[in-house]
Amino acid sequence: MPTVQADRLTFIAAELLKGVGASEEEAEIISRHSIGANLAGHDSHGIIQIPTYIDRAKRGHIVPGAPFEIIKDTPTTTVVDGHWGFGYVVSERLMNMTIEKAKISGVAAATVFRQSHVGRVADYPIMAAENGLIGMMTADSGRSSKSVVPFGGREPRLGTNPICIAMPSNLEATMFIDMATSAVAAGKLGVAVARGYDIPEGWILDKDGNQTTDPNDLRSGGAILPLGGPEGHKGYGLSVMVEILSGILTGLGFGHDPSGRHNDGCFMAAFDVGAFRDADEFKAEVTEFAQYLKSSPPASGFDEVFYPGELEHKREQQLLAEGIFVEDATWDSLKQLAEEFGLSGSLQFE
Repeated sequence: MPTVQADRLTFIAAELLKGVGASEEEAEIISRHSIGANLAGHDSHGIIQIPTYIDRAKRGHIVPGAPFEIIKDTPTTTVVDGHWGFGYVVSERLMNMTIEKAKISGVAAATVFRQSHVGRVADYPIMAAENGLIGMMTADSGRSSKSVVPFGGREPRLGTNPICIAMPSNLEATMFIDMATSAVAAGKLGVAVARGYDIPEGWILDKDGNQTTDPNDLRSGGAILPLGGPEGHKGYGLSVMVEILSGILTGLGFGHDPSGRHNDGCFMAAFDVGAFRDADEFKAEVTEFAQYLKSSPPASGFDEVFYPGELEHKREQQLLAEGIFVEDATWDSLKQLAEEFGLSGSLQFE
């Protein structure tokens, strides 16, 4: 169970991706986002995903160097067909376009379909916030395999359907919320399986519709519950709206096609704060708001109140110094890929 410095892990990921046909630019973008997820404490979207992306590229489910085709284009909207390219590459490019349009027109929005996994959804709205804009993004996997039950149901009908909103401010860390609308992101269950951990009750059901703490039960006919526990109708309703924005609005549709490949449909938007009020005043007030939240005395069992996004920033600083833990199963997969691509020597696996 090695602990690896972030820069080395980024290099390993990039070199392995190039081994399956990714360009230098694609490999840089994917590895930066993936290891950035590890640094934020979201291991489910980090280095553990690299073998999956490579496998999908081998099977033709991801197309390195795929065209970036603009289907519809107006001063404030864009529709893009990613032609099964790497989702990180397609969505980063599209968010940059959306940011530039919002700077000119005040608001801008975009949809994208036929791209692979986009990773941690927060990365893209944060791009907008770092440019002084409000950013938003939702994602859905189209008609690929579904894992989340509707509230009150036993059979999956929805994806984990994440949503993120990020705000510009003068804070040290970007203020944002990034969450699945299910009780847990599917990737976190994959991490629990890889590390042999039990999970909390209330996350998933087994094949018989009973709550379980064994993450393996999901792959044995189980399902994920919607966010909210007894109030799961709230997470369910939010998930439905995300599916409409990211699945139906993008043209991916809804439902479950077990033979379909992973297809991240995304809706993204950017809002120029200056189109609504003075941007500097807004950023200052968001900063004061965060400080107001943090001034609340901690409840029993808590040491500090964090504003949304602060904890990820603190984890990043800690893990940049200490290194990133990689479970044996993932490390072994990376070593096997290095051997397959003739990279064992240059990547120096021990």
